[in-house]
Amino acid sequence: MFVRAYLRASTKEQDANRARAALEAFAAERGLTIAAFYVENESGASLQRPELFRLLSDSRPGDVLLTEQVDRLSRLTSEDWARLKEIIATKKVRVVSLDLPTSWQQAGAGITGDIFQAMNAMLLDVLAAIARKDYEDRRRRQGEGIVKAKAEGKYKGRPEDTERNTAIIALLDSGASWSQVIKATGCSRSTLSRLTKARAEAVVA
Repeated sequence: MFVRAYLRASTKEQDANRARAALEAFAAERGLTIAAFYVENESGASLQRPELFRLLSDSRPGDVLLTEQVDRLSRLTSEDWARLKEIIATKKVRVVSLDLPTSWQQAGAGITGDIFQAMNAMLLDVLAAIARKDYEDRRRRQGEGIVKAKAEGKYKGRPEDTERNTAIIALLDSGASWSQVIKATGCSRSTLSRLTKARAEAVVA
């Protein structure tokens, strides 16, 4: 059994490694060693998370996916969460989250009973649903705040990083792939998509 730790933050400005010490302490208390850390800055509301799927690809039956909170694993819609759970179940990976005490037993070598497994799965679903609702509520409040600020003439939007965007366009023009551009500039896929679309429209114009 290998323990594989998953660390995630939503944006490049956030520290995805923030919970690393907490995960290491949790493992040490149980005499476990974390075999590898998988760290990424991607939205929990998206299934487009290369490091999470690299973790699952590396995993073998019985391995542990250790994370700080369920919302680090999922802020997904119910449909996407069902897809992710199916992949986890197929890989026979045990999910252990520090905010879900019923999952802690899965960090041991013993086999838990069917009733315990069912209860843990149910609580995991509940926390994933709460994480999704929190995400949607925050997005809604943010949208309401922007509408109000626009109405009051206070909203100017995020200033465009023209220097970075120029570099991105130059990389694209040189034939660099999206993955290479993201790695080189730290931009998000949504930013890259927007700039690519704008470039194409400019060419047509």
